[in-house]
Amino acid sequence: MGLFDFFKKKQETPEAQEALDKGLEKTKDGFFSKITKAVVGKSTIDDDVLDNLEEVLVTSDVGVQTTLKIVDRIQKRVARDKYVSTDELNGLLKDEIQDLLAENNSSDFEHFEYGNQKPYVIMVVGVNGVGKTTTIGKLAHQLKEAGNKVVLGAADTFRAAAVDQIQLWGERVGVRVVAQPMGSDPASVAFDTVKSAVANGDDVAIIDTAGRLHNKVGLMNELSKIKMVMQKVIPDAPHEILLVLDASTGQNAIEQCTQFTQATDVNALALTKLDGTAKGGVVIGISDQFKIPVKYIGVGEKIGDLQLFNKKDFVDSLFK
Repeated sequence: MGLFDFFKKKQETPEAQEALDKGLEKTKDGFFSKITKAVVGKSTIDDDVLDNLEEVLVTSDVGVQTTLKIVDRIQKRVARDKYVSTDELNGLLKDEIQDLLAENNSSDFEHFEYGNQKPYVIMVVGVNGVGKTTTIGKLAHQLKEAGNKVVLGAADTFRAAAVDQIQLWGERVGVRVVAQPMGSDPASVAFDTVKSAVANGDDVAIIDTAGRLHNKVGLMNELSKIKMVMQKVIPDAPHEILLVLDASTGQNAIEQCTQFTQATDVNALALTKLDGTAKGGVVIGISDQFKIPVKYIGVGEKIGDLQLFNKKDFVDSLFK
């Protein structure tokens, strides 16, 4: 069974849909209460309603650029249809958000063909506290459940807790962990991990990296060194650079995405902690603004609550 087939099978279950709906509850409640206030006393969508809607979207952490696109689309639709009642606003907003996300060049995970490389090397980046280690553990679990041999590399060697956490996750989900003492060279751990993955016939190697957003040049040099040493073993490694962001930090997540995409070739995103925040609109802004696939979203504490991100399912759930 391929990785996508496995995730698709899991996400079609009522439990997965329920977890998504529950995970977006806080965002949904905040979003719709703001929209209700935005149209109080209005029967049609006029300039005042559009101004209020713009404020709703910005304060829901959709982001200024994406907000302006959405409001402009609705304004054009209202001008074309002449009379649009405020009762239709939710449906109109849902359509325009889905259309906007469908138009950008960020593909949903169903277009990701897993298995072309073996071992498939994933380098995970992100600042401390965003749920990076938890995401690695949950992803390792999903991959193992799909029948893959997985190895984890504890290359965040600057924080003792990071190595311990990776090792705990390895024990919990039953996958190998390659680690060295705290303070070791992260590139050395990454090298050992991919070399071990090749020798062991592993399908996937997931490499953790230091969660420090220090100056951009330092970050770039460190990540470049890790990539360079892995390429001595596997020339096209890493195949995926997964940036983990905490959705609950709203606009700060967008700033982190800006910093990391300038420092390295991020080609996949994971948004965590959606269940604990009313700022889920940041997923829409990041997906639109960076044109990088949001592959995973964290919608709960359970080991299976790391879900594939599907734009349509996400927006459907948000407007349910």
